[in-house]
Amino acid sequence: MKIVHSVAEMQDTAAATRARGESIGLVPTMGSFHAGHLSLMSAARTQNDRVVVSLFVNPTQFGPGEDLAAYPRDLDGDARLAAAEDVDVLFAPSAAEMYPDGFATTVHVAGVADVLDGAARPGHFDGVATVVAKLFSIVAPDVAYFGQKDAQQVLVVRRLVRDLNLPVRIEACPIVREADGLAMSSRNVYLDPEARARATALNQALSAAEAVVALGETRAEPVLAAARGVLAASGIDPEYLELRSPDDLTPVDAVTEPALLAVAARVGSARLIDNRMLEASR
Repeated sequence: MKIVHSVAEMQDTAAATRARGESIGLVPTMGSFHAGHLSLMSAARTQNDRVVVSLFVNPTQFGPGEDLAAYPRDLDGDARLAAAEDVDVLFAPSAAEMYPDGFATTVHVAGVADVLDGAARPGHFDGVATVVAKLFSIVAPDVAYFGQKDAQQVLVVRRLVRDLNLPVRIEACPIVREADGLAMSSRNVYLDPEARARATALNQALSAAEAVVALGETRAEPVLAAARGVLAASGIDPEYLELRSPDDLTPVDAVTEPALLAVAARVGSARLIDNRMLEASR
């Protein structure tokens, strides 16, 4: 596996790959790899001639007081894990390389980026959209792989690609969970044992809502109430818990069509997100 730190070298490597007629799959990450990241790399390896994994803790998607400085970093460990997944290139640029002096461009995706995490973390998705646009320009991938745990991010990137006519196919891969149902996240390392035990309530809350829908309830409020009850029992007050359209994140009043149930909550010192697609029983 080749480790590349400069934008110019990554562009040259990508250009040489494309000149050979080989396809490129890109897995954008912020590092601290877990099984969820590795599942994206595996999918990319299966579907492409060459796999590039970007590892960049992007400062522009962190707001004031968020965990940029504390965000887990382990380049050597991540490199070993990526190599074991048969990744061809690990692109690990510095912040100065990605945002040189005088950098003044921001990409804003209106609508889908302004609700849920976009409302809770103002400017977050501007940082995401900007760095993803840069990565697509630098790596020129045929396909890019994202985890469905970040469902809103997937929609933001899909809209970015559509609106800017970028020649990249976006693949959303299933959420990978711990044995007890907690969605895998690099931020799970922040959880102490007590918070770790309580954090399982997020997935349990989604399951409770899904069970209510399976029994025939479609109205949003009873569905959300079932989820809230599970969270409250674990002492968790969600930052948001909402039913939204999986296409454009507009609010949903009833689960008559597939609906995205999304939750964010602070558990201990970690801010966690999760989601579940709900479908009415037929």
